Amino acid sequence: MSHPYARELGDFLRARRGRLRPRDVGLEPGGRRKVTGLRREEVALLAGLSTDYYQRMEQGREVRPSDDVLAAIAGALGLDERERRHLFTLARAARRPVPARVDHGPERVPEGTRRLLRVLDTPAVVLGRHLDLLAWNPMAQALLGDPDGYPPERLNMLLLMFDDALTGQRSCPDWERQALDYIGMMRVAVAADPTHPRATAVVGELSIRSAEFRRLWARHDVRESVSGTKTFRVPEVGDIVLDWDTYPLPGNPGPVLLVFTAEPGSADADRLRLLASLRATRPEPSSR
Repeated sequence: MSHPYARELGDFLRARRGRLRPRDVGLEPGGRRKVTGLRREEVALLAGLSTDYYQRMEQGREVRPSDDVLAAIAGALGLDERERRHLFTLARAARRPVPARVDHGPERVPEGTRRLLRVLDTPAVVLGRHLDLLAWNPMAQALLGDPDGYPPERLNMLLLMFDDALTGQRSCPDWERQALDYIGMMRVAVAADPTHPRATAVVGELSIRSAEFRRLWARHDVRESVSGTKTFRVPEVGDIVLDWDTYPLPGNPGPVLLVFTAEPGSADADRLRLLASLRATRPEPSSR
């Protein structure tokens, strides 16, 4: 059986090879090509490696490339800094023996973080390393809906994004970009622990159920520092465009705090306050 990190490394290399064209790297296309991207021998040539050695890497076989080899491959594939770090993370992990036992215990949200959620006057949630929704505040519930309506195992941002019952949300203009952000975060989590049962369960279910997920997952995009904007379509107040940022929890390397904010004085800030006031008369929601 191949090393789980070696398999993930091979998948990443194939995805990155597939996105390049010969002219992207100064090569002539030549005759008829059976592959849409570069051939393995072309990547090997650019990296100064034998085709057999590079092929074994893509196949996830027991190959332990040096940092110099990794740097050459990163250059040949035109990886950006984030992708380069991902490549090195996977390859260095593949050099080490598979740990006999890994702690896969439940993720905890510190009580101090729960208090912080309650006093924030902007939507905020805590996401686990595999994008499980671990905690939220009333403003997040006003914006996102009631998480208590879902079984705990379904409270996962990827599962919710690809939930067929919520397809109306995909009319948002940035739906695919947001999906790629979450998929990129899951890719980083998988790189840290390819055999984690939660990652296996979420990715496995979506790979079977959603052709759209399979297409986006196959891109092997990664996201490390995540922030951006997202459009929410809320029937009561209309579209709300919010910035979002993530903050790691102190002393807890897995979960992160995800906070949505609006530019002060903007129409989006006004809509967010209106949404909060509309929900203010409802019973106070529970917070995990």
